[in-house]
Amino acid sequence: MTEASFLRKIIHVDMDAFFASVEQRDDPALRGRPVAVGGAKERSVVAAASYEARRFGVRSAMPSVTARRLCPQLVFVRPRFDVYRQVSSQIGDIFREYTPLVEFLSLDEAYLDVTDNLKGIPLARDVAQKIRDEIRSRTGLTASAGVSYCKFLAKMASDQRKPDGMFVIPPTHGKDFVAALAIGKFHGIGPATAERMKSLGISKGADLERVGAAFLEENFGKMGGYFHRLSLGIDNRPVNPERIRKSSGAEETFPHDILDAEVATRETVVIAEKVWDRCERYGSRGRTVVLKVKFEDFEEISRSRTVPSYHQDKAAFVGTAVSLLESIFPLEKGIRLIGVTMSGLDEETRATEPSPQLDLFSAM
Repeated sequence: MTEASFLRKIIHVDMDAFFASVEQRDDPALRGRPVAVGGAKERSVVAAASYEARRFGVRSAMPSVTARRLCPQLVFVRPRFDVYRQVSSQIGDIFREYTPLVEFLSLDEAYLDVTDNLKGIPLARDVAQKIRDEIRSRTGLTASAGVSYCKFLAKMASDQRKPDGMFVIPPTHGKDFVAALAIGKFHGIGPATAERMKSLGISKGADLERVGAAFLEENFGKMGGYFHRLSLGIDNRPVNPERIRKSSGAEETFPHDILDAEVATRETVVIAEKVWDRCERYGSRGRTVVLKVKFEDFEEISRSRTVPSYHQDKAAFVGTAVSLLESIFPLEKGIRLIGVTMSGLDEETRATEPSPQLDLFSAM
């Protein structure tokens, strides 16, 4: 482990069932009930689930029909993203009272570097507790927090005491924690990579160290070295307060498959206008338009077009999306989903979118 790793005090704050908790906060009738944010139609998906719903196995990205089967008493609530962004901004204001080094990963989670915090609080765990208290006091919501000396372990720690809890992984325990961690639990290792690792005899963190960096790089490229460093409890990535979204998009799953070009065009216009309006709110402009289409048999294709300068005109942006759609007609099968994304966002104009020793142990 490097000296830089010891010097940092990192907090990962993760709001508890954020979207669902906001809905339960704002509607007392939903409190204590299983709630799913998302559409209740057959082809809709769950955007977020309350902890009451999770007890039945309901999870985000799950088809709504499956969620309803698992939990017949599930209450579906349409998402209110403007409200979620407003609350996220309020939480961000709390973070910045303690440190300017805040890196949002999404509306509901962020890394904070509190090594030199603005309140002069010596213990990172105390900073985390005060932040959690402030979030509860000002928003009526709960947050879980992980505290450690690097981003990876802080992220892993925040999952240990959810909901409404805090967990600390000090430098003395970092490597041992990773050694016992199942590969499927590693942040940054997806299901496909985890399965491939298991086929190579790698089932937990200790196995990453055992097989060595050379073996991992041979099988997983440059990420192999990163995985090996994690096995040693090393992650020197800094908290990046400038982290901002590279793209903004929206998509719609339709209740019935679409074969008619006019209907598909009309839907594409609505989705593209939604994306443009969102980028407009954040002062974002991009050069690339990406169209995603998923067919009735779940085959998925994408088309993209990049222009020389950033899109400044809504009609031109929407027209590009429609042009990309026209390129796939005539169809041999129905369209289940259409998505439109603006990518390559202008970094100059856009705004951030809310996307050892024992003494070092005590310093956490």
